[in-house]
Amino acid sequence: MPGREKGSSESGSGLPCLTPREEKRLEIKVQNDQIESAIKSLKRQLIKDGILKELKNRRSYEKPSVRKKRKQREARRRRQKAARKFSR
Repeated sequence: MPGREKGSSESGSGLPCLTPREEKRLEIKVQNDQIESAIKSLKRQLIKDGILKELKNRRSYEKPSVRKKRKQREARRRRQKAARKFSR
Protein backbone atom coordinates (compact mmCIF):
# COMPACT_ATOMS: atom_id res chain seq x y z
CA MET A 1 0.00 0.00 0.00
CA PRO A 2 1.37 3.43 -0.77
CA GLY A 3 2.09 5.66 2.19
CA ARG A 4 2.70 2.77 4.56
CA GLU A 5 6.13 2.25 5.96
CA LYS A 6 7.71 -1.14 6.29
CA GLY A 7 7.29 -2.44 9.85
CA SER A 8 4.24 -0.29 10.53
CA SER A 9 2.36 -1.08 13.74
CA GLU A 10 -0.90 -1.40 11.86
CA SER A 11 -2.30 -4.57 10.32
CA GLY A 12 -3.84 -4.75 6.87
CA SER A 13 -7.30 -4.12 8.33
CA GLY A 14 -6.36 -0.62 9.49
CA LEU A 15 -6.47 -1.62 13.15
CA PRO A 16 -3.40 -1.29 15.37
CA CYS A 17 -1.69 -4.51 16.35
CA LEU A 18 -2.34 -5.45 19.94
CA THR A 19 0.36 -6.97 22.05
CA PRO A 20 -0.77 -9.80 24.32
CA ARG A 21 -1.22 -8.84 27.96
CA GLU A 22 1.07 -10.30 30.52
CA GLU A 23 -0.67 -13.36 31.89
CA LYS A 24 -0.36 -14.25 35.52
CA ARG A 25 -0.84 -17.88 36.33
CA LEU A 26 -3.22 -18.44 39.23
CA GLU A 27 -2.97 -21.70 41.11
CA ILE A 28 -5.01 -22.76 44.13
CA LYS A 29 -4.29 -26.13 45.71
CA VAL A 30 -7.01 -28.17 47.40
CA GLN A 31 -5.77 -29.94 50.50
CA ASN A 32 -7.59 -32.75 52.32
CA ASP A 33 -10.71 -32.34 50.14
CA GLN A 34 -11.40 -28.87 51.60
CA ILE A 35 -13.03 -27.45 48.50
CA GLU A 36 -14.86 -24.65 50.33
CA SER A 37 -11.65 -23.17 51.71
CA ALA A 38 -10.01 -23.49 48.27
CA ILE A 39 -12.91 -21.59 46.66
CA LYS A 40 -12.67 -18.94 49.37
CA SER A 41 -8.94 -18.62 48.73
CA LEU A 42 -9.52 -18.37 44.97
CA LYS A 43 -12.14 -15.65 45.41
CA ARG A 44 -9.83 -13.70 47.74
CA GLN A 45 -7.04 -13.91 45.15
CA LEU A 46 -9.35 -12.78 42.31
CA ILE A 47 -10.48 -9.77 44.37
CA LYS A 48 -6.88 -8.91 45.24
CA ASP A 49 -5.83 -9.04 41.58
CA GLY A 50 -8.86 -6.95 40.51
CA ILE A 51 -10.16 -9.61 38.14
CA LEU A 52 -13.68 -9.73 39.61
CA LYS A 53 -14.01 -5.95 39.36
CA GLU A 54 -12.91 -6.01 35.73
CA LEU A 55 -15.36 -8.81 34.89
CA LYS A 56 -18.17 -6.83 36.51
CA ASN A 57 -17.23 -3.73 34.50
CA ARG A 58 -17.13 -5.69 31.23
CA ARG A 59 -20.57 -7.25 31.61
CA SER A 60 -22.09 -4.35 29.69
CA TYR A 61 -20.81 -1.56 27.50
CA GLU A 62 -19.56 1.52 29.29
CA LYS A 63 -19.62 4.75 27.35
CA PRO A 64 -16.27 6.57 27.20
CA SER A 65 -17.69 9.57 29.08
CA VAL A 66 -19.01 7.32 31.86
CA ARG A 67 -15.68 5.45 32.01
CA LYS A 68 -13.80 8.76 32.31
CA LYS A 69 -16.05 9.94 35.15
CA ARG A 70 -15.70 6.59 36.96
CA LYS A 71 -11.91 6.67 36.69
CA GLN A 72 -11.84 10.27 37.99
CA ARG A 73 -14.07 9.28 40.92
CA GLU A 74 -11.82 6.29 41.74
CA ALA A 75 -8.70 8.48 41.55
CA ARG A 76 -10.30 11.05 43.86
CA ARG A 77 -11.10 8.30 46.39
CA ARG A 78 -7.51 7.02 46.24
CA ARG A 79 -6.14 10.55 46.78
CA GLN A 80 -8.48 11.16 49.72
CA LYS A 81 -7.55 7.83 51.26
CA ALA A 82 -3.83 8.61 50.89
CA ALA A 83 -4.37 12.08 52.39
CA ARG A 84 -6.13 10.56 55.42
CA LYS A 85 -3.33 8.04 55.82
CA PHE A 86 -0.59 10.69 55.86
CA SER A 87 -2.47 13.25 58.00
CA ARG A 88 -2.62 10.95 61.03
